[in-house]
Amino acid sequence: MATIAGTEVGATVAPADLGEASAILAAAAEEGGAVAFAGGGTELGFGYPPDRVDLLLRTEHLARVVEYAPADMVVEVEAGIPLAALQKVLAASGQRLALDVPHAELASIGGLVACNTFGPRRARFGTLRDLIVGVSLIRADGTRVRGGGKVVKNVAGFDLPKIVVGSLGTLAMVATVTLRLHPLPETVALVRLEHCSASHLRRLTAGIREARLEPAALLAVAVGRGYDFFALFEGFEAGVAQQAERFAVLAAGLGLEAEALENERGLDAADEDVRTYGDLRLRFAVPPASLERFEIEGLEPLIRAFPASKLAIYPSLGVAFWSAYATDRESAASGAAAARAVAERMGGNALLLDARDSWIRDAVDVFGTLPGAFPLMKRLKERFDPDGRLNRGRFLGRL
Repeated sequence: MATIAGTEVGATVAPADLGEASAILAAAAEEGGAVAFAGGGTELGFGYPPDRVDLLLRTEHLARVVEYAPADMVVEVEAGIPLAALQKVLAASGQRLALDVPHAELASIGGLVACNTFGPRRARFGTLRDLIVGVSLIRADGTRVRGGGKVVKNVAGFDLPKIVVGSLGTLAMVATVTLRLHPLPETVALVRLEHCSASHLRRLTAGIREARLEPAALLAVAVGRGYDFFALFEGFEAGVAQQAERFAVLAAGLGLEAEALENERGLDAADEDVRTYGDLRLRFAVPPASLERFEIEGLEPLIRAFPASKLAIYPSLGVAFWSAYATDRESAASGAAAARAVAERMGGNALLLDARDSWIRDAVDVFGTLPGAFPLMKRLKERFDPDGRLNRGRFLGRL
């Protein structure tokens, strides 16, 4: 029996096209069935367990490139296409979607939109909210609607592309997504600094900003009692070489030696190693100016409680991914709660990224304190899915 975060699935269907998907949702609406969605399955552990799943609709066959205009640097794809497959299509025209996530060969575009998943290149290119141009959705009653780029029909008053990003499939099924593209860089340079302290992370980030350097990504990975700091530069060869050289000078001024790595995959591998490790995974976000203090007050106690844990920080964004194998319910609950309290006190938040293990999701809340915008989120849910049948109970406040 298939399950989603411990909730049993009544039946599973994988429509061959969007017309069939609409018909399936319309039929489910007539029967009053609760529906959930799945793409590559990489993010199914995120969110609360659904209250009920009568039907799981899989998008694996909805993986077509609907329209691609290289000259306009825009592509429209069906929601089930994996990110890696899309990147392969775009690379043939010297372009890419500037998004880097773990398990790109499995992660579907629709799932990434629903979860607003991002990687270290967010530092330069933003999240999917910055990359999405348009979207088409299938509502709970099977009705197709569109918003944003290439509009055929709009839902008045809503910016659909922005609203659907991060909604965990609780508003509608993502059918197609129109995305803004970027050119593949002429060259890249990945530089690593070893034995960095939390103070180094702060000073390096500030120095990069003051020197007006433009890295595509910054990543710090905990190693022993310090960090390996990665800086990725992309673009035209002359500019990249100059930026990497200036970064090396900045590092030398802090007593650090820059090492040029031959393969940019080193950064992606280091990030993915942390984000796919263990069975207890948390993502913290605090104002970047508070990151060093959060590392001391929030993360260090967590690391002491879980010595084999892993940590990756996006220093310019104030984002940290922490992962471990949970040893017992009490330490998982107390450690996560204490670190979350520190993050929230600093104006940030903490998310439990994987709640597939029952005792962990019972011990650690997924979202923490409800944001001030929750009443608006609740009203949107009522407008888009008035019967509360889509991914019911998965989102903030059990929406």
